[in-house]
Amino acid sequence: MIGSKALVTALEREGVEYVFGLPGGANLPIYDALVDANFRHVLVRHEQSASHMADGYARIKRKAGVCFATSGPGATNIITGLATAYADSSPVLAVTGQVAVAMIGKDAFQETDIIGVANPCTKYSFQPRSARDIPETVKKAFYIAESGRPGPVLIDIPKDVQQASAEMTFPDLIKVRGYSPIVDPDLSQLGKAAEILLTAQRPIIMSGGGVILSGAFSELQALAELLMAPVVTTFKGKGSFPENHALAMGPIGMHGHAEANKMILEADCILAVGARFSDRSVGRYDEFGRGMNIIHLDVDPAEIGKNKLVDVAVIGDVKSSLRTLFKMLSKAIIKKDLDNPWLKRRKELIDYYSETIKDYSRELTARKALKKLREILPSESIVTTEVGQCQMWASLHFDVISPGTFFSSTGLGTMGFGFPASIGAKAARPEVSVVDIAGDGSFNMTENSLAVSVLDELPVIVFLMNNYMLGMVAQWQRAFYNRRYMGVHQHNCPDYVKIAQAYGAEGIKVQSLPELEQAIRSALKMEVATVIDISIDPEEDVYPFVVPGTGLKDMVTGS
Repeated sequence: MIGSKALVTALEREGVEYVFGLPGGANLPIYDALVDANFRHVLVRHEQSASHMADGYARIKRKAGVCFATSGPGATNIITGLATAYADSSPVLAVTGQVAVAMIGKDAFQETDIIGVANPCTKYSFQPRSARDIPETVKKAFYIAESGRPGPVLIDIPKDVQQASAEMTFPDLIKVRGYSPIVDPDLSQLGKAAEILLTAQRPIIMSGGGVILSGAFSELQALAELLMAPVVTTFKGKGSFPENHALAMGPIGMHGHAEANKMILEADCILAVGARFSDRSVGRYDEFGRGMNIIHLDVDPAEIGKNKLVDVAVIGDVKSSLRTLFKMLSKAIIKKDLDNPWLKRRKELIDYYSETIKDYSRELTARKALKKLREILPSESIVTTEVGQCQMWASLHFDVISPGTFFSSTGLGTMGFGFPASIGAKAARPEVSVVDIAGDGSFNMTENSLAVSVLDELPVIVFLMNNYMLGMVAQWQRAFYNRRYMGVHQHNCPDYVKIAQAYGAEGIKVQSLPELEQAIRSALKMEVATVIDISIDPEEDVYPFVVPGTGLKDMVTGS
């Protein structure tokens, strides 16, 4: 069997359903083998979008999404997507073509040392130099990408290796030397965590992206209800806990909920589950958690103590850790109810900030638009976001009800992520509606994926909050640079309704709440991609806001 056929066969054996990619000279043998593949290839308009689509697919399926690119610029174009997946612990497998082995290192046409480029933003990178190595390499790549803390893996295959013929062995089991992810948590450490939680008067749970990655939704909710502990999330963890639950407080951080930021500072014990204490979530490390007991549950030992020293660390799969911790506590705890001082404080803060932080007086604002979307959109629908003000408005005003149905580029903050990711999500869950909450600046970067959505019949809705500005940068220029605007005006260009129509999609312009409601209901019935272009005031800011370099206590509410 030739190497390219072995690659396709190995992918089929892994149960691959979709590959998102773009052909070129160095991966043509692979594309020839794809003609007879038992999975679907989606032709993208840019390799960065291919990696985002694979990422979106992976986040919904919780298994590796696959993307293809050719050598040189094709390979470098996917790096932004791999860095995005790496920052957010998403399992993506990228397969790139490479110049022939004899030409490597000779500055051949479209040659790039993609292994060297990709190493800092992948869990591992492979370059098989023999066709017979391809099946084992693919098996190892999936294992590394999906196990432990998930992440992207790259396989770079020289063109002559794709074309060479060899006897092939396809392994069913694999062992990667030096790679042994810890799965089973330490019971003694869990025992220490239980002791602290039993004596805490003001416990709070901080749920991170690790809860979503492990699918530990029911375990988290059961433990929260046993402890009667309020639950805040990191932005990556948004959607790990139903935001209409009586214990939910929403995300903390730079653009977190004001009541969540305030509540976590008043806790005496923080149970951090699958969270990495990023600066965007906790502000100043020297201030956050002072005077509190901190318990940290995470699958990745490298995260323990990296940003914040903790009192108890439990390394292992958080789903297993939460399940065991629940069993330990349920034997000793006296079930609490909602009528206790700590939960009364939760309601007090929610009520206070709902009155304090006012919306803008316009009929149609970001807040009102997102509340209307939540009102109409079925709870099981999948929502992605772009990056910028749209992302922060979604954090604040769009409640996630069904766990695991919301995701965004949180660690890297990649503009252009949301739309192609939504297409990948639609491939993973074609039976549900998929919406990309977008801003015009971010959507501009990958709007050519409308062609992919239309031609491959993967219809999604783009909920475009359009202020014809790079809104987040403009807000900072208003706040910190005396309104000295530079490089942020997009000058009413392009016309997004016409752009959508040019690709064969639907475009709807709305300027009032009744028009928005009609547009959402219409889009949900469409069998083609729909762009809802929503007019937002360029002066509308996102509040609350924690200025970089300050702590959660320094939150600015804009009131």
